[in-house]
Amino acid sequence: MTETSETYEVIVIGGGAAGLSAALVLGRARRRTLVIDAGEPRNAPAAHMQGYLTRDGIPPAEFLALGREEIARYGVELVEDRAVDVTADFTVTLASGRTVQGRRLVIATGLKDELPPVPGVAERFGRDVLHCPYCHGWEVRDQAFGVLATTPLSVHQALMVSQWSKDVTLFLHELAETDLSDDDLRRLAAASVKVVPGEVAGLVVAEDHLTGVRLKDGRTFAREIVFTAPRAVPRTDLLARLGAKLNETPFGSYPVVDPTGQTTVPGVWAAGNAMGFGEQVVNAAAGGYRAGATINGDLLMTDLDAMP
Repeated sequence: MTETSETYEVIVIGGGAAGLSAALVLGRARRRTLVIDAGEPRNAPAAHMQGYLTRDGIPPAEFLALGREEIARYGVELVEDRAVDVTADFTVTLASGRTVQGRRLVIATGLKDELPPVPGVAERFGRDVLHCPYCHGWEVRDQAFGVLATTPLSVHQALMVSQWSKDVTLFLHELAETDLSDDDLRRLAAASVKVVPGEVAGLVVAEDHLTGVRLKDGRTFAREIVFTAPRAVPRTDLLARLGAKLNETPFGSYPVVDPTGQTTVPGVWAAGNAMGFGEQVVNAAAGGYRAGATINGDLLMTDLDAMP
């Protein structure tokens, strides 16, 4: 350990569901733990989060506040700062200039959603522009859905949201009809999803409510809800600096991990959306728990084996 850095047994980088869950387990295990949180939760635009047993419908900010209160009970420290660098000996440099060092690291930095540059999409995101039917489908059920295509995978999104509404229109936007396979067309027809070619110019909003989708050719289609798939940008720069092996997926580069979240770098775990695109809040919390419990056991055995 360097003499100039404050030392901890575990440093958790990221204070979302995954990071807080790992910190809770570690705090209860009496490990000196630090959580570094830059305050950029992925689900901040959403008014509520769903699908988390006993917390269904809770505002994301309230959920995180409760988590912070819980880890504080067990002596876990939390600093609102950004980790900007990390070295092989697990020295972490913060944006404030502070340096800290840990025996083990949990990277729970999540990912960033890059929305399609269509006027109105960013402004309405989390309200009546959505991306996950499992997160919001029940709340907007039976309304007129539009799906703004961003990749050929948007066909899958259109098929999925048809579970929550029988009035679904897929706007191909920059896709061509030839981008759709025969299976795509067959399934879309079977699900009664209408397909509209042509580039989308923007969303139509009246009295702070989405009312339609406007194409560049001037046509407007009445819609109440639009689903779209943002481009996921994993925040894996710290993992890359540590030399963790990354796996290229259709949703970005994510670390290769074992079932507990341990990366290819000994002593470094990943959890939540830093580990994979599909980690919902409940999955992220479970992943953080697994990482925290595994790290505690790892530290215990390491210390016991070092005894004479």
